[in-house]
Amino acid sequence: MSNPWTVLPALTLLAAATAFAQTPPAPLPTPGMAGPLQSAPPNTFNAGPLGTIEINGIVSGLGLIQSNPAPGNGTGEAALSNGEIFLQKTDGWFQFYLQAGVYDLPMLGMPFMRNGKTLTDMFGPVPVGYIKLAPRKDFSVLIGLLPSLIGAESTFTFQNMNIERGLLWNQENNVNRGVQVNETIGRLTASLSWNDGYYSNRYSWLSGSLTYAFNPANSLAFTAGGNLGATAFRNLATPVQNNGSIYDVIYTYSKGHWVVQPYLQIDTVPANQAAGIPKGASATGGAVLVTYNFPHHFSLAGRAEYLTTTGTPAGDAVNLLYGPGSGAWSVTVTPTFQDHAFFVRGEFSFVGAMNVTPGYAFGNPGLARSQTRGVIETGFLF
Repeated sequence: MSNPWTVLPALTLLAAATAFAQTPPAPLPTPGMAGPLQSAPPNTFNAGPLGTIEINGIVSGLGLIQSNPAPGNGTGEAALSNGEIFLQKTDGWFQFYLQAGVYDLPMLGMPFMRNGKTLTDMFGPVPVGYIKLAPRKDFSVLIGLLPSLIGAESTFTFQNMNIERGLLWNQENNVNRGVQVNETIGRLTASLSWNDGYYSNRYSWLSGSLTYAFNPANSLAFTAGGNLGATAFRNLATPVQNNGSIYDVIYTYSKGHWVVQPYLQIDTVPANQAAGIPKGASATGGAVLVTYNFPHHFSLAGRAEYLTTTGTPAGDAVNLLYGPGSGAWSVTVTPTFQDHAFFVRGEFSFVGAMNVTPGYAFGNPGLARSQTRGVIETGFLF
């Protein structure tokens, strides 16, 4: 009979090794996700001289009903909200990230865009992709198509607390082409980027962010960016805000079941004859985003916003919302269920507009002062 004091340590080591082998890798931090959706652990493969490569993806669709649809929209719309692959290398001094596929960008208070228009008029089939040089753990340089440093919400539906992006997000840039330097010193993380602002392909923007983590639950961030020149070029991805500057102060509390994120934003577009702006204007707003995670795969997120702009139509000021001097407020509620890869979430949103210029608001003639939407999104994160 074997000595039990010899067998037991061997069995303990075997059980520990088995448990370690069965433990799946942790989800990667890129693409960044504010929750409540959680990304899946990566699938890995050996790429020879490149080392280990991780791959993830998402497939999801959405449908919505809305009041006072914009010209070209119906009261009901549907789209493939995400059909994307994330390919990345996350170790060593040379790393990279590539996000490719189809996506949709539903935005509060804005016309609904179908997938074809989103791909051709926004960021193309490869919206984000960059190489990352990381000679040290706390220092890195990114080069390529970069997520913006500005604001509290990210670009794609799955990354955020709510399905639709908010009023303040509509004032921000989303994807930059450029170079970004990151440094972490203790509790302070700093980033600085030279880029093309609102996807203008004119490299005259300087952006930066500073984040201080008081403790694991509380942090405060300041983000800022601005055009150091003048850019007359404009299209759907490059609005008039490309010729201005934008500032955000963002506080984040994340502990237990709660995530609470209030922030303030100021956006200014000065007069600039070279850019075709005879008289400038500014937009000032605030928002609060909240998520509560219930047991058993459920969560509830909410967002409230208020945004005002300066100027008057008679004064020929630049339009930053629903006509010069207009404003808006919004309320959004988003319940979510996720079980492993599968998720489904619904959303109710309401936008009320103030001091609108006729023709710039909601509905076919642009006269309605509010819009209500109901949205459902479902799919798989793998």
